Amino acid sequence: MNFLERLKKDLTGDQNARFILVNNFEVERSWAVGEPKLPGAGIAFAGATVNRMEEMGALLAGLGDVVLLKAQMDGEFTDYLTRLGAAAGRTVWPEHSDPQRMVTEDALACPRLLDELRAMADGGTYLMPLGISSAEEELAKETGLPLAGTTAQICKAVNGKIFSRQLVDETGLTSVPGRICHTVGELRAALTEQLALGGRVVVKESLGVSGRGMVVVKDEAGAARLLRLIERRGADAPANLVVESWIEHATDLNYQLVVSRTGNVRFETVKAAVLRDNVHQGHRFPVELPPAAMDDLLAATETIGKALHAEGYFGMVGVDAMLGQDGTLYPCLEINARFNMSTYQSRIAERFIPEGAHAIAATFGLRPSRTHSFGEVADALGELLFDGRSLPGVLVNNFATLNAAATDDGNFHGRLYAICVADSADEVLAVRQEAEARLQKMVGATS
Repeated sequence: MNFLERLKKDLTGDQNARFILVNNFEVERSWAVGEPKLPGAGIAFAGATVNRMEEMGALLAGLGDVVLLKAQMDGEFTDYLTRLGAAAGRTVWPEHSDPQRMVTEDALACPRLLDELRAMADGGTYLMPLGISSAEEELAKETGLPLAGTTAQICKAVNGKIFSRQLVDETGLTSVPGRICHTVGELRAALTEQLALGGRVVVKESLGVSGRGMVVVKDEAGAARLLRLIERRGADAPANLVVESWIEHATDLNYQLVVSRTGNVRFETVKAAVLRDNVHQGHRFPVELPPAAMDDLLAATETIGKALHAEGYFGMVGVDAMLGQDGTLYPCLEINARFNMSTYQSRIAERFIPEGAHAIAATFGLRPSRTHSFGEVADALGELLFDGRSLPGVLVNNFATLNAAATDDGNFHGRLYAICVADSADEVLAVRQEAEARLQKMVGATS
C-alpha cells in the first residue's frame, strides 16, 4: 500500500475509501481563539498567501480523491502536473472566494459547492482536513460527509504545547529543561530558574501558530522587559505558557507518525532542517540518524502515539524534535496532531524520489512587483524544472502562493514551494541555491 492507502486504512478501515482533502492550513488559529497571548510575540498573518497553500493537496490526492480548493488551479501549472502524473485526483472550488478566508470557510459560504459536496456522500467518502476545528465539523454536518478524524475539542487539547510538555514529563521521555506556567505569577520564577542554567530561554504560548507566539529571552534584562509587560495582567491571570532552555546548535528534526482509529501506531518518516550560514533552507530527507538516536525516536513514536490514542485522538501526527551536539535526542518538543508539510510531500517522495537520491523541501520567499505566470517560473528554472525522469530537478508543488497577495501597486510578498531532488546531499543543496538565484532574478531582485 502507498502512503494514502495506508492512511485511509488506518482512519476509515478501507484503503479504497475516497478522501475529500480539505487543506485548512493554520487551523491552529481557530484553536487559539480566546487563548492568552504573549506581548510582542504576534506577527502579522499573511492570510491571502497562507490560505492558498491548500493547493498542495493536489499533489497528495490519489486516483478518485477530491481536493477542495479556494480557486481553480492555474492552467499552465495544471498542465505541468499532468505531464508529471503528479496530480491524480480532481478538484472542486467555491463560486465565491475571499482571500482572507480559510478554504473551509469559503466552502461553508457557497451553496453550489455545498450541493456538490453533498452529492458525494455515498458512505465511502470522507472529509480529510489538515486539522479539525469547529468549521470542519460544521462542514461535515452541512454536507453529510463524515470526518476521517476525531473531534475538534480533542484536536485542540492535544495540540497544545502544554499537553506535549506534560506527556514528556509523565512518560519519562528525554526533556529539555523547562516547566509549565499556567498563570502569569508563575512566569517570573520559571524565567529565573531557566536563566540560571545558562544560555537563552524560550517562552512559548501553548497554542502559538507556526513559529509565532514565542519569545526568546537572552538574559535577565530581556526577562525583565517581558515581565514588565505581562505582569500588568495580574499574578492570577491565565498564561498557559511553556518555558524551556534553548538548546544551542542542535539539529531540528520533524517526524511523522500515524495513530489508527483502533490505536495502532506507525512511524512514517523523519526530516531534518537545513541551514546555510544560519539561514533556514528547508527540510532534507532521507535523514540518517545515529543508531541510538533512531532507536530513541522509534520508541518515542510508540509512546506518543499510545498517549494520543488514550486521549481519543487518531490521525496524522507531526512531532518536532532536536538532536543535540552531544548526541542526545529530545524526541518531543511539540506535537502537531494534524497534517504537516511532510504529509503533503509523501506522495511526491514515493513517486519521484528514487532510492539513494536526496531531497530538500524548500520555500522560496520572493518580492514580485507584478504577477508572474507559471510559464515564467518554468522559464526561469530552465533545465532545473523537474521533468519526472532526470535528476537533478526542482518540482514545484505549490504555485498559487506566488501571486496570492498581489496588489495593484505591486511589490508584494510571494512564495513558491518546491521539492529539490539530486543524487547527493551536497548537490541538492546546490540545486536549491541555484533555483533561489534564478527565481530572485525572475522577480527582479538584486543581490
